[in-house]
Amino acid sequence: MLALVWGGGWWLFTLLLVAALIGLHEYCLLIRSLHPLVLAGYAGMALTLLGAEIGGLPWAVAGLFATIPIAFAQYGISTTRQPATIAVGTTLLGVVWIGGGLATFELIRAIPAGDHHLGQLAAFTVLLAVFAADTVAYGMGRLLGRHKLSPVLSPGKTWEGFFAGVVAAIAVSFFALYNDRGVFLSISQALLLGAIIAMAEALGDLFESSLKRDMHVKDTGRLLGGHGGILDRIDSLLFAGSAAFFALLAFGVV
Repeated sequence: MLALVWGGGWWLFTLLLVAALIGLHEYCLLIRSLHPLVLAGYAGMALTLLGAEIGGLPWAVAGLFATIPIAFAQYGISTTRQPATIAVGTTLLGVVWIGGGLATFELIRAIPAGDHHLGQLAAFTVLLAVFAADTVAYGMGRLLGRHKLSPVLSPGKTWEGFFAGVVAAIAVSFFALYNDRGVFLSISQALLLGAIIAMAEALGDLFESSLKRDMHVKDTGRLLGGHGGILDRIDSLLFAGSAAFFALLAFGVV
């Protein structure tokens, strides 16, 4: 995965498209009782990722918005009795959540670099910060966790683990971006980026947990055995990638 992220371009697009299609399949199975418009979801997903690859943010947004008329057109010829607001709304949620979240990694990877590998560096920073935050939060939560972060949505997560994960993500962001502080982000911006990534990845995990709780399932799939499905592995990345991209946009480096 890291090699394809470093390579970027159509290599990264292919990786993200495969992950997005599998993730959307799991999402549609998860909420099948709501009768999402699956074909429209796949079309919107592909257009979003393709738009991000060939045209950047404006075309990615166009792909997201295209999901609405495509979904409504499919609803018009389908036989479902589900209200349009639910059928179209649940379809759009999946495309924005999964397709939009993954598309931000294309946008981060495409940051203009000149003689520097800033796009690769930024994408790696987000990935490694999420990995570090997840790992440290889990370990510290098991070791010292006493206070539940969200007793209803995710009883296993603790505030102690969350704050340890924030520190880990900030540390990764600081060390990863330190050498380029003069041409990319300042030290304060790097620290803030790490904190944003950590908070977003925790929210991403809780968001997926809330969906699974609503649908009364433990995992979104069995593709990865005991680790569940693809969505169970990338839920944190979907929120973290989006938050990181818009933070970089606010910092003026995108």
